[in-house]
Amino acid sequence: MMSTRMAGMLACVALPMLLAACGDGGITEVKGWMDETRSQVRPVVTKLAEPKKFTPFSYNGKGGVDPTSPAKIVDAMAPGGGAGHFKPDLERRREALESYPLDTLRMVGTLRRGSETFALVQADRSIFRAKAGNYVGQNLGRITAVTEGEVQLKETVQDASGEWVERNAKLELQESKK
Repeated sequence: MMSTRMAGMLACVALPMLLAACGDGGITEVKGWMDETRSQVRPVVTKLAEPKKFTPFSYNGKGGVDPTSPAKIVDAMAPGGGAGHFKPDLERRREALESYPLDTLRMVGTLRRGSETFALVQADRSIFRAKAGNYVGQNLGRITAVTEGEVQLKETVQDASGEWVERNAKLELQESKK
């Protein structure tokens, strides 16, 4: 039993010595190959584009109303307030496509009857016919034009100060996924 233990200890000491005596193990070959490859390969550096010329902005509104002044905020909060006193008709009867968010609606085609062009708009699994003047989406969007490829509309939303503003949006024709 003693000799087995002794043989194990001897193997633990002798093995590292034998491995160290084997030499560099081909490291000089690898270093030579790397040096040769470095000498043959030339780095390619692309030239950077010239930076864009900076043109400073000149602010000409020094004599105008300060956008952060309390007077402007009080004016905006007044009944019928805001600079343009624009307010949409919130009492009108809602149309079917106004119950869907604009990003869930898809334009799937057009239909022409005489000189009038209708957009075919899909909401959920139903298809609706819409023309210029109809309301679409939940932001009081009103269709301004229908073409073969898109429906253009103006949405009416309130900004941070509570003032009603209009913004342009559109629904583009969606290709069938069949």
